[in-house]
Amino acid sequence: MENNVVKNIELLAPAGTPSAALAALEAGADAIYAGLSRFNARERGENFTPEAMGKIIEHFHRHGKKVYVTFNTLLKEQELPAAFEQLALLNSLGPDALLVQDLGVIRMAKKYFPGLTLHASTQMGFHNSAGLAVAEKLGVTRVVLERQVTMEELAAIKSKTSLELEVFIHGALCCSLSGACYFSSYLGGYSGNRGKCKQPCRRRYFSSGGNGFFFSPQDLCAIELIPELRRLGVASLKIEGRLRQTDYVTAAVSAYRMLLDTPDEKFASAIPEARRILSGVGGRRWSHGFYTQSSAKSLIRPDALGSAGKLCGAVEAVSENGFGFTASSRLFIGDRIRIQPDNGDEGPALTLTKFFVENMPATRVLPGQRVFVCCDKAVPLRGQVFKLGGNLADYSKLLAALPEKRTPLDLVIELKADCFKAAAKVLPGVVWEKKLELAPAKSRAASAEQIADEFKAADSDIWCAGKIDVKVEPGLFLPASELKQLRREAWDFFKNELVPEMVADNGSTELEAFRKEYQQLAGLEFAENRIETAALRHRGEEPANRKAVRSAGVFEFDSTSREVILPEFMPEGKLNVLEKAIQRAVDSGIRKFRVTSLYGVKMLEKYSGKIEITFSVPLPVANSQAVLMAKQLGAVKALAHIELDRESLVGLRNKSVLELELYRLGRPALLVTRAAIPVEGDIRDARNNAFTVRFDSKSNLTRIYPKKIHSIPRLPGFHDFFDLTMAHWRAEDTDSFNFDRELP
Repeated sequence: MENNVVKNIELLAPAGTPSAALAALEAGADAIYAGLSRFNARERGENFTPEAMGKIIEHFHRHGKKVYVTFNTLLKEQELPAAFEQLALLNSLGPDALLVQDLGVIRMAKKYFPGLTLHASTQMGFHNSAGLAVAEKLGVTRVVLERQVTMEELAAIKSKTSLELEVFIHGALCCSLSGACYFSSYLGGYSGNRGKCKQPCRRRYFSSGGNGFFFSPQDLCAIELIPELRRLGVASLKIEGRLRQTDYVTAAVSAYRMLLDTPDEKFASAIPEARRILSGVGGRRWSHGFYTQSSAKSLIRPDALGSAGKLCGAVEAVSENGFGFTASSRLFIGDRIRIQPDNGDEGPALTLTKFFVENMPATRVLPGQRVFVCCDKAVPLRGQVFKLGGNLADYSKLLAALPEKRTPLDLVIELKADCFKAAAKVLPGVVWEKKLELAPAKSRAASAEQIADEFKAADSDIWCAGKIDVKVEPGLFLPASELKQLRREAWDFFKNELVPEMVADNGSTELEAFRKEYQQLAGLEFAENRIETAALRHRGEEPANRKAVRSAGVFEFDSTSREVILPEFMPEGKLNVLEKAIQRAVDSGIRKFRVTSLYGVKMLEKYSGKIEITFSVPLPVANSQAVLMAKQLGAVKALAHIELDRESLVGLRNKSVLELELYRLGRPALLVTRAAIPVEGDIRDARNNAFTVRFDSKSNLTRIYPKKIHSIPRLPGFHDFFDLTMAHWRAEDTDSFNFDRELP
């Protein structure tokens, strides 16, 4: 530490576009996270083409910065071949890490591209040290923690893991536990777990006690917590906002860069300036999110419209050519606005390119003036007008001048007293060698690290250093000037002897291997007319099948229970309580356990060989590659991901090496949160969709359930799972979720 400033804590910025990536770099980000157009959790954004991603990665690497690529959505079975092709493409682009959610993606990456570094997305829901032990077993090097972990829990988790921890520091918050939200998917098939969330949590809802925005959290701004995060040794501070533009990225990165570069003794005095910078871009009211209990209790303001930005007026008139309103603050040509309906639905957004003030063409409008904005979008009458941002910086020239991605060359280097050898790893016959006469070192001997660092400089617009393996005869003195000369001569040799096409890895070998394995992968045989054993969570309703396995929560089982279910969320401070409850269940003769979050694998580890584990909702198993990983983690059965449509379920069944269950009846929790929700009981939205909100005092979690009971027909090859906690057999008002519609 120098000047009490931690140099190695990473500032990680969002980049939804190449322009945003350049803005982040200019403002001082250490790394960005960005995605291609498919298989990333912000598919609604502009995102990157492969060519643009390659150039951005090259540009960042030349500046000593990092690029993490998001590959963090759940995959349907029929998407696996295309997803693998994209995985091979990403491997060739050479990002610093892939951000992943799906167990199937982890399995494919580790098996076929072991050189890829993997980071576990917050969508994986890791929230305690037991979960991080599983993450380490999966082979990830960094975990983006669940956003609903408190500072106290974070400190306890950090003390028990060697994995890098990444936490959100700024931006919009989801109300639900990450990876456990089906709200958007239930209302229209647009799954947040597949990058298509329509943000129903931002809508207005109605209850017998009034209406409000009951699930819309304030934004996160955890400036004051930076010193504590530094002290804990968190690896990366993450800014949310891949759907935001360059002005937001510039402001957010600049503010946090300034704070991270400020010595501890001057930190408090720098906070006002950081807040001033951040206030220049639109956002909701700031909070500490879930980091403190007091913040979590006041996170939801039911009277606050969920839109981000600065309120500038309300629409008073609409026509085919645009809309009019009286401005309450300044607006300029080039500003971006959103018109928000009062029901909280996502309204149209646009950039101001032409408007009239008091019936005259203008480039600005002042408070109190009436303005007519020209546009061809449908604008809601009385919709509120929010300014999202100002004129955007023009990065077109910089983007056009970005260098092409260089080809990495992996080298094997050997240093001996009498010679120096460097060989291309993929072409071992291509070797450069030079005779030496090195003397023993008197103090500082040549090291593999020193040589590898020197050879990272390729001095080429075509080549860059890939992985460099160095073997050094100990105790030799190699002057720095001589090492530099060796590096120059070696790279000159390779540049003359090789062309990129000779060593470029296009993933063809891995693609062929995967296609062969996938073609041979066959699911378990099943009889079309067999009746599978039903499994259920029993609450008074008797199962139709008397042979059904009665399940109950691990803290609630009784003498009739044959299976227990671990909670989907277990705070770090209560793991010891859960451990005792599991032991009681085992001592009571329970041999079947249902795991609903990956941390459960670790909690049950010591009973391996004595119990049966089923992966169950909301832990997603959406494809055959995820099934293979579930089996590797000890599962003997898996409940097929509840969001899947019929075609995807059948595809999964035909390739699954484990017995599968189908969630056939019940009221699944659509949203689970630690936030204090200001309503309980029955609610509805503007479209008359009905829900029930319930707070569980034992877990301090609030859950939203649909009023309609989920009910779908049997599918051959699946065991039935009936959730009777809030459902009954004779229900007439039912819904099939995504079963009868294609999940986009």
